Amino acid sequence: MNTFNYDTSKTLSLISLIHSKVECYLSEELKKKGLPNLSTSHGFILYNLARCSELTMGEITKKINRDKSTTTALIKKLIALGYVEEYKSADDCRVKIIRLTPKGMSFTAATSEISKDLQERGLKGLSEDDAKLLCALLHKVESNFETRALF
Repeated sequence: MNTFNYDTSKTLSLISLIHSKVECYLSEELKKKGLPNLSTSHGFILYNLARCSELTMGEITKKINRDKSTTTALIKKLIALGYVEEYKSADDCRVKIIRLTPKGMSFTAATSEISKDLQERGLKGLSEDDAKLLCALLHKVESNFETRALF
């Protein structure tokens, strides 16, 4: 078994660095796929809607890990660009449901491809067991920040 001498005091800085690099990568990929005016959060919303067909504003807020006002602003921009539409729930008119428009659906393949490429790039060189271990460990780190509601 290999023994590594990594400075664990920089673990969270490394996670932050990876996050920044992923953001840059995603922004470039969104531009290449014809979505130049969108942030990575917009892309993540489109990706989630492609997978779930429709989501409430609350569900989107949780999935993208943003507060309600930020989610609202992101959705308003997607509506203005014609990628999504909003309607009120038949069960509760206070609940707003968001779904892709045909224009938004046309980017489903692009956002899925970006996501697949990101996964492959991020896990390149890791065995399946290493990738599973990494995921499990990152979930443990993430759970350390769930003790108080962030949003």
